[in-house]
Amino acid sequence: MKPVIFGLSGHSLTADERDFFRDADPIGYILFKRNCGDRAQLRALTDSLRALSGRDDLPILIDQEGGRVARMQPPEWPAFPAPNVFDKLYDIAPVSAIEAARANAHALALMLAQVGVNVDALPLLDVVRPETSNVIGDRSYGAEPMRVAALGRATIEGLRRGGVVGIVKHMPGHGRGVVDSHKELPVVKASEAELAVDIEPFATLRDAPMAMTAHIVFTAWDADRPGTLSPKVIGDIIRTRIGFDGLLMSDDIDMKALTGTAGEKAAAAVAAGCDVALDCWARMDEMVEIAGKLGDAPQKTLERLDRAMATVKGTPHADAFADLIDKRDSLLALV
Repeated sequence: MKPVIFGLSGHSLTADERDFFRDADPIGYILFKRNCGDRAQLRALTDSLRALSGRDDLPILIDQEGGRVARMQPPEWPAFPAPNVFDKLYDIAPVSAIEAARANAHALALMLAQVGVNVDALPLLDVVRPETSNVIGDRSYGAEPMRVAALGRATIEGLRRGGVVGIVKHMPGHGRGVVDSHKELPVVKASEAELAVDIEPFATLRDAPMAMTAHIVFTAWDADRPGTLSPKVIGDIIRTRIGFDGLLMSDDIDMKALTGTAGEKAAAAVAAGCDVALDCWARMDEMVEIAGKLGDAPQKTLERLDRAMATVKGTPHADAFADLIDKRDSLLALV
């Protein structure tokens, strides 16, 4: 099994994708809007991926945060609110905000599980600041680390109740990034003491099943390499200081914050300590290069993968979607 998560080109596997994925055996897959037509089509696609891999617990990821980040969209699927609405409710009713975030994530998970998606790239634990890039913006749970952690934990719990694994991101924190890492490399010059604020929510949720790295240079920790490619950031900060021992994946290696070929970036991320490289765009030549650059996933990575996926094994899916939406909306009406 290769330590990589690949994207797909369309509504169903092409013959070339089927042959390549059978041989490469990636750890999992990630879906985008281009893959999401309707319920029957999407379920058939995820079923085909599981049949091809022979793994019932094959991780099939999606970025379904709510708000502007939603791959499954109306009218086929309902819209969900952006995460910052729960931050606004927390201002006046913290317990209600936590309950609303949990119900929202539970309903979201039921929607995903219905079509065979079992991992969601949510919640963001990035602590926002006035200068934070708009690429984070309303995707965040706020500016106060304890609040971010509380709403993030409720989201992970809600997803798990619906049979979906959550991914905390962007470890060790994207809040001080003032440029969009999709377009260029952010460099954060904050001190070690200042960065303690950024990592606090991640340390509080160190027991999360999965996490995603940030493509950001933190000069206090490693002035030469972004976190995704830095053994210092991954080993000293993420694994040791934060104490995270779950499955760690890179953010998308195609983002312009990183340089080099797709294979070079994937190999560098894994060499730095990421369990898995994330490659989203389904370009066959790049996927072939990545597979050629990566060896088999080590035993420790497979153990982390199994542990993460076991958190939703046997989870009942019988909860009423409409009741959860009503609960969320009645609580958000307090704002």
